[in-house]
Amino acid sequence: MRARSRQVQTSDGVTLEVYDTGGNGAPVLMLHGWSQSQEMFRHQRDGLGERRVITYDMRGHGRSEKPGRGYRIARLAADVRDILVDLDIRDVHLLGWSMGVSVIWSYLELFGDRRVRSLVLVDQPAAVAAQLWMSAIEQQSAGCILPADGLGTLANAIADDAGGDATVRAFVRSMFTGPVDDGLWSFVSSEVAQTPRRVAAPLLFDHGAQDWRELLPTIAKPTLVLGCDGSHVSAESQRYVASRIPGALVHIFPRDVASSHFPFLENPEAFNEVVRVFLDANAVSDIRPVR
Repeated sequence: MRARSRQVQTSDGVTLEVYDTGGNGAPVLMLHGWSQSQEMFRHQRDGLGERRVITYDMRGHGRSEKPGRGYRIARLAADVRDILVDLDIRDVHLLGWSMGVSVIWSYLELFGDRRVRSLVLVDQPAAVAAQLWMSAIEQQSAGCILPADGLGTLANAIADDAGGDATVRAFVRSMFTGPVDDGLWSFVSSEVAQTPRRVAAPLLFDHGAQDWRELLPTIAKPTLVLGCDGSHVSAESQRYVASRIPGALVHIFPRDVASSHFPFLENPEAFNEVVRVFLDANAVSDIRPVR
């Protein structure tokens, strides 16, 4: 099967742009984060050996259609189901980054794991925004990056016609906790600009309001959790996620390897190696299960 771009029509009539590298074995379907695009994984398409890699732009993102509906995590999970059905994929590795992990968790909750072989979960806390009923310890372990009232404030600022674009750029820039290469920032900014604020604001609110802690112990597929010491998502929150998933493995990239929320862009060689070994054997020799 040769590499090709194609379009997939969702069950509610939205056209998604999909890129399929072809290749061997169970494919890896990669899910990007909020306001990003499939181009985030440009270094993974040909960086995972001969394996078949599939990337796509979520509705409202990149080159996919941007309708006036469906900007909820559950609908994005249904879009994943539609892609798997359309491509007749019955055995898939799911790799999600940031919000893409939430979409995977929602997919498992709604549709089960019958088509899933393994999971790679990259830098997503169990809860983005603190809930009023969470204790301080619960907020810390869940990895909350926004206070209870901060999610609505941020989403409202993004929706604002006067300063919304600047708010989006500042929020995404905060995901790089140190200096960032000008070329890399220009690339990320250009991809972010393709997501309209009318999409970004409600989707961020829905995404941030989810609390996935109770789902984690129900995951029964081999799982690798990846974090980064330099990310705005705490490394401890990634260890927590892995500790809640039976048998999960965890790997935290140290600051001298990658120091942001974007390890697959910042150091694709290191990222690809860890993922490649896990996918080859569903185990990584230098990654220990969390106990």
